[in-house]
Amino acid sequence: MSHDGVGSRAVLRSAAFLTAGALAVSLLAGCGSDEETSRPLAGQDIDLVARDKVAEGGTLKWAVDAVPETLNTFQADADAGTTRVAQAVLPSMFRLDAAGRPVANPAYLESAKVIETEPRQVVLYKLNQQAVWSDGREIGAADFVAQWRALSGRDSAYWTARNAGYDRIEKIERGANDLQVRVTFSRPYADWKSLFSPLYPKDVMGTPDAFNDGARRKLNVTAGPFKVEKVDTATKDVVLTRNPRWWGKPAKLNEIVLHAVDRDKRAAALADGTVDLADIDPAEAERINLASRQGGTGTPLQGAGKTSAKKLRSWALAHGFEADEVKVGKKKLRRAITRYLEQQEKLHAFDVRKSLEPAYTQLALNGAAGPLTDERVRRAVARAIDRAELAKLVLTPLGLPAVPVGSHLALSGQADYADNSGALGAPDTKEAAALLADAGWVLGGPVKEQKKAEKAAGAESAKKKEEESDGGDDGQYIVGEDDKGRDDKGKHHESAEEKGEKGDEGGKHLSRDGKQYSGGQGGAPGAYAPKGTAAPAGAVTGPLAKDGKALALRFVLPSGPGSETLNSVAERISAMLEKVGIRTTITKVSDESYFKDHVAAGDYDLALYSWPSSAFPATDARPIYAKPVPAADGSVNVEQNFTRVGTDQVDQLFDQAASTLDEDEARDLIRKADSRIWAAAGSLPLYQRPQLVGARNNLVNAGAFGFQTPVYEDMGFLKKGAKVSPSPSAG
Repeated sequence: MSHDGVGSRAVLRSAAFLTAGALAVSLLAGCGSDEETSRPLAGQDIDLVARDKVAEGGTLKWAVDAVPETLNTFQADADAGTTRVAQAVLPSMFRLDAAGRPVANPAYLESAKVIETEPRQVVLYKLNQQAVWSDGREIGAADFVAQWRALSGRDSAYWTARNAGYDRIEKIERGANDLQVRVTFSRPYADWKSLFSPLYPKDVMGTPDAFNDGARRKLNVTAGPFKVEKVDTATKDVVLTRNPRWWGKPAKLNEIVLHAVDRDKRAAALADGTVDLADIDPAEAERINLASRQGGTGTPLQGAGKTSAKKLRSWALAHGFEADEVKVGKKKLRRAITRYLEQQEKLHAFDVRKSLEPAYTQLALNGAAGPLTDERVRRAVARAIDRAELAKLVLTPLGLPAVPVGSHLALSGQADYADNSGALGAPDTKEAAALLADAGWVLGGPVKEQKKAEKAAGAESAKKKEEESDGGDDGQYIVGEDDKGRDDKGKHHESAEEKGEKGDEGGKHLSRDGKQYSGGQGGAPGAYAPKGTAAPAGAVTGPLAKDGKALALRFVLPSGPGSETLNSVAERISAMLEKVGIRTTITKVSDESYFKDHVAAGDYDLALYSWPSSAFPATDARPIYAKPVPAADGSVNVEQNFTRVGTDQVDQLFDQAASTLDEDEARDLIRKADSRIWAAAGSLPLYQRPQLVGARNNLVNAGAFGFQTPVYEDMGFLKKGAKVSPSPSAG
């Protein structure tokens, strides 16, 4: 699980609620089923064309973060690469459409529906009569039975990551013929469409040994348009080739090669031909856009080496070089710039395809220790934050709709989506101040000298974590300390708010993922506050205090490549909190320890990370928002509720939503649960994550997919002479 996102359904979700008895019932009622259906904020961008415009053959080289540790999506170490392989080579009874809603997959299903509700729910699957495994055997009830038994949770010898839904199945049997599968549930299950997607052959699911080890680096039997040819850890490749037994529309590509490329090396990999398709960060997207503009990037390498080192450094910083990359000799810098310009020439052959990911970034508030155990303080933090401003900060420079996310449990376009943020209230610094005052935090109260380890939740290990951080002392600084508003050389640093008032400059530089380069100083308007940044104008001028302790929160962030956007958001949040007297100590830690040692361990007050949206929130979101439960050994089982804020009421709403077969009722229950999660202020959805993809110009039916499950057999390269139409006919 990365700090910036959590994998698909192979990795589960979680969240929380607050006791807010004073809230009006109307705020918590959720939205009725007669509400107008929402639409996705951004459509997919894949250069969609009809199949007859796609050339036959070719190899698509597609970047992934790493070679998957397992090809079994139901194991704990499955990742996005695992999911990508499964989508291309295995059956799925249902897949997601462009609005993130499950639809039957006709390649495998003729139909699937609930045929009985009393005395038990029964679902009848009618399989496509052509559907066969790559060994020639028909897909049938035996495969469904094996997967159910493996994932039911009844046999601990199977090392499964999850069993939600499968634990509700009572029996599976053959229907009227071999093409029918009857699934009987012991209790009603609303999210039955989430099951058997993907479906593994009985060879993988039939025994614990086969499940645990048999599908980690190979899948001998598959049933998709592609099959797994090999997994090569030496070359960092997963090679998928056409499945000769595929009965559907034949794959256009001969091969898909999933190649592991570090996130900060994607632009170079595209330029040198290592990959044709790659998820990229805003900085790399800007490089590709710059390469495609008429006139290119220009060059400082003129005059037979007469350009000064100072001008070369200035040019390099302005074009995305890191500060440490330009602290080299002139000759070495010229060579680096030459390589960059050569890459820019090759990036002419690529474009940026953009949409919004089916995932959102949230601010997590740790409710287990420190000031944030008080729901009034959590609500004050939430009311002090302008989520619309944060969405604009991230999305507007990228040309994407800057709309804050209004639900923890769905995204705009999905059936369960409704903006329930009214249960918490709009941004209001006066209300935030009143909540803090009601909680006993007052301006100018006496502050006792504190030990460093007392300043934040989980801070007993703060010193140890700081030593693990890449930056040591430089990895931590306090936003808002007026007496430290100058650096070691006596230079004054503008506050994040002061910089943010410079208007369009902030947006321009954030198009490079929050990076700005001016002189040699770095830092972006409204993005970075150097150690000891002065308090923004209009902020509370003294600390709020209670019982001799100042109100200060520890904001933990990752420090690795690609974290610039999160840093920008965190700095803007810190400036907002400073206005109501809440000070933040920002601690940057290594990517490797960020989630495991801080977020999951509860060693933070504030943190930023992302959750995927799900078409099945009653199942997938429950562990994210479940009330933590004490274990027999004295520990607390938080499942995936890393904010540690939860209530019985929210749990009950999830359980009810998962157990009703009335879709309208289930939708209303999900929306009620979301309203109560908002009221708890354990987490604040901020914005839907941008999805930026670098793609070779002639690659079609691939790119920024948005919600929709990719159609692997339609991907390929555009035929010579063919053109991409904005409204292609079906092929």
